[in-house]
Amino acid sequence: MNEKKKDLAFFVGMALLSIICLAPIAIVLINSFKGQFFISSSPFSLPDAKTFAGLSNYLGGVGKIGFWKAFGYSCFITVFSVCAIVLLTSMTAWMITRVKSKLSKGLYYAFVFSMIVPFQMVMFTMSKIANMLNIDNPIGIILIYVGFGSGLSIFLFSGFIKSIPVDIEEAAMIDGCSPIRIFFSVIFPILKPISITVAILNTMWIWNDYLLPNLVIGSNYRTIPIAIQYLQGGYGSRDMGALMAMLILAIIPVIILYLVCQKYIIKGVMSGAVKG
Repeated sequence: MNEKKKDLAFFVGMALLSIICLAPIAIVLINSFKGQFFISSSPFSLPDAKTFAGLSNYLGGVGKIGFWKAFGYSCFITVFSVCAIVLLTSMTAWMITRVKSKLSKGLYYAFVFSMIVPFQMVMFTMSKIANMLNIDNPIGIILIYVGFGSGLSIFLFSGFIKSIPVDIEEAAMIDGCSPIRIFFSVIFPILKPISITVAILNTMWIWNDYLLPNLVIGSNYRTIPIAIQYLQGGYGSRDMGALMAMLILAIIPVIILYLVCQKYIIKGVMSGAVKG
């Protein structure tokens, strides 16, 4: 009986936690279908015949901020940044883990240390250097994202690689495989769970990031977070209906990605953070 009560209490607790987490998204979704003058007066009520605005907020917001152009920039930056992070950091982690030397150990701790350095400490220097090196563009910012995303990614990959038996690599080496072939034919397929975890974590960060694109590429190449910010006009005026609608459109791709790949997240994080 006690076990049943514990299970029930756990279920109720998780249900309440889920409601707390989902409530903000539900409120934004509800208000995205209301006229902007009714959002402030009754933000928690469902749309009715008087307040319902149909798809006008979505259509108006898409036109006002140039949503599809911003969507293209966000997709380009996110996809290529995440692919580069997964490929380069997995190779780096494999080298650091398998090569036992003071250099590899120092590199590992340097990457781990970079995780605890606040972005605010380096953002102005970084934006100035990016401007000097002419990488203040959608291609250049990919290099910056690779740098900032390397710490956590290498930490997770290294922990996972430590759980892979070295015998597998030695057998491939005896068969005549080069180190590059061993990595791509043997190691990288085994890294699928942690690779998906790293990809999801970095996708959510890069897709939703506002500060770094705003500092580096500014309004010349508006990503979705920057474009949405332009719905707030001068003197505090803002189109709340369009703002809510664009927020919903912005989070849909990340939610879909998370739901499709969620089974790998816990598995990858636990393997990368605990083993070894």
